[in-house]
Amino acid sequence: MAMATSSPAPVNITLHAASRVFEIEYDDGLSFKLPFEFMRVHSPSAEVRGHGPGQGTLQAGKRDVTITEVQPIGHYAVQPLFSDGHTSGIFSWEYLYELGVNQSRLWDEYLQQLQAAGASRERTETNVAAPSAPGCGHHG
Repeated sequence: MAMATSSPAPVNITLHAASRVFEIEYDDGLSFKLPFEFMRVHSPSAEVRGHGPGQGTLQAGKRDVTITEVQPIGHYAVQPLFSDGHTSGIFSWEYLYELGVNQSRLWDEYLQQLQAAGASRERTETNVAAPSAPGCGHHG
């Protein structure tokens, strides 16, 4: 019987507020510097991803978003609190690793989606949700 391989575990996490980068180092020797904006637009929350395939919402106007706090979730994840009020994304160690490994491709795809939608990374009145807006809008 084959043994399950364990996912890499983080050994160090650093928030770089001035450069707006979340740095995570794993026990396999790899480390990633994930910009706050990148993390925000790839949040694993239902608000961003939707409730099923093809139901995601393009996140525009997030260039200047910051992470105000990071809360640990057990021994498997963190929950960043973003300056735009987004707090529902739980980033598992495995998901952060996937973001790091695929960062270049995911970022390019995001920029292409923005361009196709005529949207921008810049904050405008049309792409700013009120920080107090509830979750993804599908729950009461």
